[in-house]
Amino acid sequence: MMFIDSHCHIDFPELAGNIADVLAQMQHNEVVGALCVSVNLADFPQVLALAEQHASIFASVGVHPDYEGVEEPDVARLVGLAQHPRVIAIGETGLDYFRMKGDPEWQRTRFRTHIRAARECGKPLIIHSREAAQDTLRIMAEEGAGHAGGVMHCFTETWEVAEAALAMNFYISFSGILTFKSARQIKEVAQRMPLERMLLETDAPYLAPAPHRGKLNQPAYVKHVAEEVARLREIPLEKVARITTDNFHRLFLGKSSIAA
Repeated sequence: MMFIDSHCHIDFPELAGNIADVLAQMQHNEVVGALCVSVNLADFPQVLALAEQHASIFASVGVHPDYEGVEEPDVARLVGLAQHPRVIAIGETGLDYFRMKGDPEWQRTRFRTHIRAARECGKPLIIHSREAAQDTLRIMAEEGAGHAGGVMHCFTETWEVAEAALAMNFYISFSGILTFKSARQIKEVAQRMPLERMLLETDAPYLAPAPHRGKLNQPAYVKHVAEEVARLREIPLEKVARITTDNFHRLFLGKSSIAA
């Protein structure tokens, strides 16, 4: 079996100091790849360095909506940085109103910039949305995000939101939250959506799945998310591994990982 963690932050201090063990644990748990996701431009060089140094690690470039008062990207800068062959996505980007105080128009402007960059450079988007589903979908539609495609990462919304994203050519990614007993709404989406549009992630170092909940998360734990998908859909774990790994290759690398 092969698993891929489609979204993690192994450049963060909690994991960056122990990369050798992170990679060893991935190998031990059959996790053959991980996408290290950029959250601001200042730290992008560390994200890219990990991808350059390790064949199993890929990088994205973008500025997270939680980061206010940082270097603001423009389309040209994002497109330029995305030309590196180890950069396979734009983001993470999107909207997060959870801690928002005041007018969030700057978030919406930044989100539009990322969508335009993704369309220009032809690389998929990694979209973060928290307590902002309707605005997220509206801006995606207005900016033609479906032409770039991408993934709704760490999905926690309703089936109706999932349907709207799927209709715009997006994949849905589930994190360790799916393993939480209280996550009934997310479990329903995981049961109903097409397996061919599903990705798995950890969002490490956060959101560790059961049985590691409350502890430091790492890409090796993405296998537990796959196990929950298999349980919910009553299908073999091997099928979840094979299809979600192929989905990652198709979306981010433009090819199938399954031999013809």
